[in-house]
Amino acid sequence: MVKAAFEAMGHTLVVDFYPWSRAVAEVKDSGKYAGYFPEYYYDSDEFVFSDSTGKGPLGFVEAKAKPISWSTLKDLTPYTIGVVQDYVNTEELDNMIAKGELKSSTVTSDSQNILKVSTGRVDLAVIDSNVLKYLQSNDPKLKSAAGSVQMNSKLLIEKDLFVAFKNDANGRKWQGILNEGLKKIDIQAIMHQYIQ
Repeated sequence: MVKAAFEAMGHTLVVDFYPWSRAVAEVKDSGKYAGYFPEYYYDSDEFVFSDSTGKGPLGFVEAKAKPISWSTLKDLTPYTIGVVQDYVNTEELDNMIAKGELKSSTVTSDSQNILKVSTGRVDLAVIDSNVLKYLQSNDPKLKSAAGSVQMNSKLLIEKDLFVAFKNDANGRKWQGILNEGLKKIDIQAIMHQYIQ
């Protein structure tokens, strides 16, 4: 979506991949990058957000051999939940972890969490189901976890995804260009192309 929107405006998107915390810090501090994505919206003075670039079904990855049934987050108190450092999940989940009401284990990547679930080192890990599918197909380190993990049947939430731009003149310029480009592209056709 983001690539197509920038192309519609006559620009070429260049993407570098970093661990999450570094990606955020690079945009905030380096001056080399205008923004980072995909991000969930949150109140921020440091960043401004694009219009929505899609949706992310956020839930838990679990071991296929040990599926977990739950109705509310309080039902998850007996379990250890893997989270990625500095990710914004849901307000309720993040608050319960911060207060110590839910046990958590923090790593620096979704791939690490998937491996920890597959080996039983954590019971669940927060992940976007699209990210799980992508990593299972593309991350060679996850071959050992193939077939042993799945998405939990209950989602936490389906969240809109955004590009977070540094809240300065350059960031706001690129935010405007992206937003205009998003209006020009056929989002449904692009989604259909990549889902196939």
